[in-house]
Amino acid sequence: MTIAAVVAGFAIGYFVRRILAEAKIGSAEQAARKIVEEAEKEAEAARREILLEAKEEAHRLRTEIEQESRARRGELQRSERRLFQKEESLDRKAEALERREEAINRKERELDGLKKDLEHVYEQQRAELERLSGLSSDEARELLLKNIEEEIRHEAAIMIRDIEARTKEEADRKAREIIATAIQRYAADHVAEISVSVVTLPNDEMKGRIIGREGRNIRTIETLTGVDLIIDDTPEAVILSAFDPVRREVAKIALEKLINDGRIHPARIEEMVEKAQKEVDSIIKEEGEGAAIEVGVHGLHPDLIRLLGKLRFRTSFGQNVLRHSIEVAHLAAGMAAELGANVMVAKRAGLLHDIGKAVDHEVEGPHVQIGVDLARKYKESPEVIHAIAAHHGDEDPYTIEAVLVQAADAVSAARPGARRETLEAYMKRLAKLEEVANSFEGVEKSFAIQAGREIRIMVKPDKIDDLTAVRLSREIASKIEKELDYPGHIRVTVIRETRVVDYAK
Repeated sequence: MTIAAVVAGFAIGYFVRRILAEAKIGSAEQAARKIVEEAEKEAEAARREILLEAKEEAHRLRTEIEQESRARRGELQRSERRLFQKEESLDRKAEALERREEAINRKERELDGLKKDLEHVYEQQRAELERLSGLSSDEARELLLKNIEEEIRHEAAIMIRDIEARTKEEADRKAREIIATAIQRYAADHVAEISVSVVTLPNDEMKGRIIGREGRNIRTIETLTGVDLIIDDTPEAVILSAFDPVRREVAKIALEKLINDGRIHPARIEEMVEKAQKEVDSIIKEEGEGAAIEVGVHGLHPDLIRLLGKLRFRTSFGQNVLRHSIEVAHLAAGMAAELGANVMVAKRAGLLHDIGKAVDHEVEGPHVQIGVDLARKYKESPEVIHAIAAHHGDEDPYTIEAVLVQAADAVSAARPGARRETLEAYMKRLAKLEEVANSFEGVEKSFAIQAGREIRIMVKPDKIDDLTAVRLSREIASKIEKELDYPGHIRVTVIRETRVVDYAK
């Protein structure tokens, strides 16, 4: 019906267009006759020309209508062919669906029969199993569930171990990324400093002038500065010895000024020592203010700034304490920014964490406690005070900023070249590390690598299984913590390897 309607529509359209075209042609001819009549009145030549144009227009219209009709007929024929093909395709699909439905119904009937047979066989087997085992279905189910429960617990323990390992690896990786980012953002050069000051002399005759008549010059210098002058056989040099690095710096500057001036006597010594004291005080203030500005810490008490400046003359294992404090502040701030912690608290606590070392030669007690007392005295925040108190593990850190200061302190102190360590002490530490690892049963051999930052332990696979290896690594790490002193942390890696070798001949 649809095809017939489409064909009828096209046919009606065609005839309507034809009638309209013929009507147009008739109208054109009538107009042509009128034009001819009028033209005959004016000129015979004009009449012929107009009649010719009218005939040409009629011929053109007739040609266009015929072309459009042929195109419509071609389009109708193509539509008929497409519809016929679709109808055939639908018929084939309907036949295929009918066959598939019939096959499915047949399979369902077969499955119903098999299901009944299986139920019958299952009942027979269950009855036979109950007879052979002497257990009822409920008893067998309880026994099976118990066995499954034990297996699940064992698998759960293994899964927990794997999850812990993956979590630790992910945490270690993230921590390494954060620390590496902080270190990359702040990379300071490390220069080992010697705690003994040496003043170079222009010649050995200057030693006698420094000593003075009956030793009055050297006594005056030692009395005014509190520094011991060691004048020995060392050519063209005087050694200054004092526990207080600031006094030693004052004596060094004063002595250098006296040597350059050439006039060395008690009155001149007193004048130069006073000038050197003022110069060192100015240096201390500038160093403290410069450190605070470099780190970006504001609002420090003036006395704290002066104490920071005194750290410029303080060393720890050859590492300058002021540069170390600045580095710790930058590292802690970088890690705090990565973790979304309080950057200003981390930065401030990192800068002040070793402030006690500025006066630990004057005040009794460890530098951590001295630093805490100073921070309280100058009204620092409780978070900063806690970070100072916890940076060496004297108390457990309960804020993320305290943990970051602790980590930054370890990173700064443990970086290669940051602190001096003699070759002999270094070799003894590595040997002791391997000795601790080899003391455990089942360990075949161990190797201290990465400058003592990691110990790799090869175990005997027939004596140590995978779960025991996990326990062994923890026990070795615990023993290392108890028996060894080391900067930073040491990674304990237990390797259990089984090799099977055969030869194809």
